[in-house]
Amino acid sequence: MKTKHVLVCADDFGLHPAVDAAVLELAGCGRLSAASCLTDGPSFSANASGLLASGAQCGLHLNFTEHLGADGLFLPLGRLIRACWMRRLDPVQLRAHIRRQFDRYEAVMGRSPDYVDGHQHVHQFPQIREALIQELDARHAAGAARPWLRCTLAGRQPGVPPGIRLKAAVIALLGASHFRRLARRHGYALNRALLGVYGFQGGTAGYAALLRGWLASARDGDLIMCHPATGAVPGDALGGQRRAEYEAWKSEEVGGWLREYGVTAGRGPVAA
Repeated sequence: MKTKHVLVCADDFGLHPAVDAAVLELAGCGRLSAASCLTDGPSFSANASGLLASGAQCGLHLNFTEHLGADGLFLPLGRLIRACWMRRLDPVQLRAHIRRQFDRYEAVMGRSPDYVDGHQHVHQFPQIREALIQELDARHAAGAARPWLRCTLAGRQPGVPPGIRLKAAVIALLGASHFRRLARRHGYALNRALLGVYGFQGGTAGYAALLRGWLASARDGDLIMCHPATGAVPGDALGGQRRAEYEAWKSEEVGGWLREYGVTAGRGPVAA
């Protein structure tokens, strides 16, 4: 069987020690290939060295919706969507908000991110995507190594419930095609498509069933996002589902599926 190089990316590193512990454990056993960092997260700086030593790619999880104690341009998701589509964000404040997160990432990690994506996929929204590309261009000279970017176009999902397919389609409609065209025009590589979207319910068994389908249908260059944690995160909307994802990903069952479907946790995008 031909090996499929699939990016397995854990979001929200730095949000809580339980998230960080799960990410480091799964990266250590080869189940993850990347982790996206919330630079204002309370545990980010404390656990950054562990992530750097894990061998996983380290990304910037651009945040506009989760107020984690820092000052900046933070809005509830619905308000942010409306503001972006009506182009009401202040351009100077927007660029400064993005720049501050890059500066914070580089101060803690000691280097630029391997890739960039967005908390709740905000990186692809109008106004934000243009400001992000401007900031990246300013930081990376033409011809220099550049981070890759997350594309949210929905991957193939045969057998997935209609509600999940609809959610994946809505996420993509919030800017995937526009963002991909813009990124390519400026010379940035992207993953092929996104898998891992679901309703954050169903426990370990429900998540594992979805995960098996994603692994079976994934193609070279696809990205599977996940949100594991070893325990509950206080005040977190995902509740116990983070623990469920962690239990599924570390299981022997998933190890067997990776072999069965020829999936290797790849590094960097295969498709541009």
